Amino acid sequence: MEFLNPGLQQIRHETRRHFLQSSGLGLGAMAFQSLLAGEGLADRLPAANPLTPRQPMLAPRAKRVIYLHMAGSPSQLELFDDKPELKKLHLQDAPASFLEGKRFAFIRGVPKILAGQFAFGRQGESGQVMSELLPNLAKVADQLCVIRTVHTDQFNHAPSQLFTHTGSPRLGGPSIGSWVTYGLGSLNQDLPGFVVLLSGGKTPDAGKSLWGSGFLPSVYQGVQCRTNGDPVLYLGDPAGMDRGLRRRMLDALAEMNQAEYQRSGDAETITRIAQYELACRMQVSVPEVMDISKEPQHILDLYGAKPGFVSPAESADDPRSLYKGDDPTFANNCLLARRLIENGVRFVQLYDWGWDHHGSSLGESIDETLPIKCQQTERSIAGLLIDLQQRGLLEETLIVWGGEFGRTPMMQNNVRSELKKGYIGRDHHPYAFTMWLAGGGIKGGLSYGQTDEFGYYPVENPVGIRDLQATILHVLGLDPHAFHYTYQGLDQRLIGPTDEGRVLTEILA
Repeated sequence: MEFLNPGLQQIRHETRRHFLQSSGLGLGAMAFQSLLAGEGLADRLPAANPLTPRQPMLAPRAKRVIYLHMAGSPSQLELFDDKPELKKLHLQDAPASFLEGKRFAFIRGVPKILAGQFAFGRQGESGQVMSELLPNLAKVADQLCVIRTVHTDQFNHAPSQLFTHTGSPRLGGPSIGSWVTYGLGSLNQDLPGFVVLLSGGKTPDAGKSLWGSGFLPSVYQGVQCRTNGDPVLYLGDPAGMDRGLRRRMLDALAEMNQAEYQRSGDAETITRIAQYELACRMQVSVPEVMDISKEPQHILDLYGAKPGFVSPAESADDPRSLYKGDDPTFANNCLLARRLIENGVRFVQLYDWGWDHHGSSLGESIDETLPIKCQQTERSIAGLLIDLQQRGLLEETLIVWGGEFGRTPMMQNNVRSELKKGYIGRDHHPYAFTMWLAGGGIKGGLSYGQTDEFGYYPVENPVGIRDLQATILHVLGLDPHAFHYTYQGLDQRLIGPTDEGRVLTEILA
């Protein structure tokens, strides 16, 4: 690296500035347009409003996405993947093949096999195998495409969550919601294209990077909304400032930012203008959309929602100790998700924390906490599917459900090696776990993929995270292999630089 004295640095800086100013809109603007040129995105992204709706690259099957992420990773062996063979080997030492060459987050030595803790049955005309913990979801079993062979190469929460949602286990990549909003824009210019709702009392391990825009313009990052108080922090006018004064201030800021853009060609300046303008419009639109008290009682009952409810778990140091099965926080978010997509939001992401059931401490067990988490969520998810269908929105809305990995067929043993009520748990398992999709051009009632007799590995139709990402983009009309953003000299893609990602055409309706 070359080091210059301050005087020479200043001269070079001034020289660059004058050169850029004399180059029309500047090389920065030219570079910005070249970044968007791939796949015709330049002419689909007007500088005046980066969120303007744009034409998809392919014929879309869905217009929008609601992604339900159960942070911590629910146990597939208690919910969707019934393995009677585990009952035969219950509490026997795990075979060497389960352990050799493997890395576990917490298991030490030789753990014992752990049988499934709940009963299973076949549901719907399709005969979907589902746990007794999912009685409401069982009623819409024929809407689900259950994939039991998802696998990942990450076995800790934050890297796996990042990989699932940004395509990279490291920080800095745009989230899938940002990619989709960048490629397609927003359907309502008064609302963000990408909204995030949280429940469970904590933010997922990977934090707000899960809905960040990474190297994409920041206008495409997810906007976190709250179900209590102001939906978006700092959105309201400061004390002593009326709407007229706020408007004049924004107009002045826009003029200054436009002048800066003309001078420097920095595309992020255009983003700043768009964000200020969107925030101004959101002051009216967001409170209206976020008010679920306007829903009729039968819809509130369908979801199990309670307008205005504030759960003590949402502000507790350890929310798990306060979990109640009838807590409606997630239900409220599901209803909000429907209202948001109904009003033109392109991508809604729900994160529900508290699914990390190791059994090491009170409040994180498969036998006690998992049933509570299912009670908090499965009724409202079923209600969401029913509500979308009766409104004619399910066919054009893709629903995704899952965690960042699964749970082991063995019990976790780093704290205790004997089963104890309230302390039964499983470690992280990246080799095979369950996710499901519904709506948006997906075959309902489909059971895709099969794991071995222990639920350890896929034996039929393995599905990688990049396959899921490619399929989501494809359903929305974005070619996952051609859709990219040029950054640091590379054509960056959600599915990474290889041809690993495959569209799962077998599950498409």
